[in-house]
Amino acid sequence: MFSIRGAVTVKKNDANQIIEATKSMVSKIIEKNMLKDEDIISFIFTVTRDLDQVYPGRAVRDLGFVKTSILCLQEMYVKSSLKKCIRVMILADGLKDKNKIKHIYLKEATNLREDQFFNTQE
Repeated sequence: MFSIRGAVTVKKNDANQIIEATKSMVSKIIEKNMLKDEDIISFIFTVTRDLDQVYPGRAVRDLGFVKTSILCLQEMYVKSSLKKCIRVMILADGLKDKNKIKHIYLKEATNLREDQFFNTQE
């Protein structure tokens, strides 16, 4: 088993923006890591406390993951942290070299991980 991380921000607390941003992030993670539906064990989402219009898990249901476990949580609040941010950790079945995993950070979330081990995409 291995995990893949990702994050994306939205401009406002709007259900459509949350769904579309989540779909974009998850789709890029799946594409860049060449995952298949049967590889994915679960999705764990967190959102900052300023996002409360829709669960990001709805986006992956819309993408067709109807039998995959999904958990949505509120991100721990930290003063001066990134606002309007959706984060995901995907647990996947299989063996993968940690150096070949492509973590995806989009929009303002690219500032979360600038170290060389994380692959950010715009």
